[in-house]
Amino acid sequence: MAEFDLKSTHVSCLYYLYSENTLTAKELCDICDEDKAAISRSLEYLENNGYLKCESKTVKRYKSPIELTEKGKIIANKISEKIERILEEASIGLSEENRVIFYKSLSLISENLEKLCEK
Repeated sequence: MAEFDLKSTHVSCLYYLYSENTLTAKELCDICDEDKAAISRSLEYLENNGYLKCESKTVKRYKSPIELTEKGKIIANKISEKIERILEEASIGLSEENRVIFYKSLSLISENLEKLCEK
């Protein structure tokens, strides 16, 4: 992240936009599990620095498609490659079946913790 002068939310936005080609701010909020304000700030930073574009000219762009610029695609590709390399190295000795079970377990624990926090 430091190499590209990006924060974690910026990286998440770039990564998911790279993976999906286009997303809306609302979709990014959901997939990144971030609130609207955090995503809005991140998108503004990324747009101002030439990483992404939103063709919508409306004031409310929350549901408008956002896509990466060429600069954004290059950086997002590098980020994606690093993430894949880290995941591969961290998963040595772990079967695909065990990885699926592991992520399902983490999701269940996360959901249960969120429910506990709501009480």
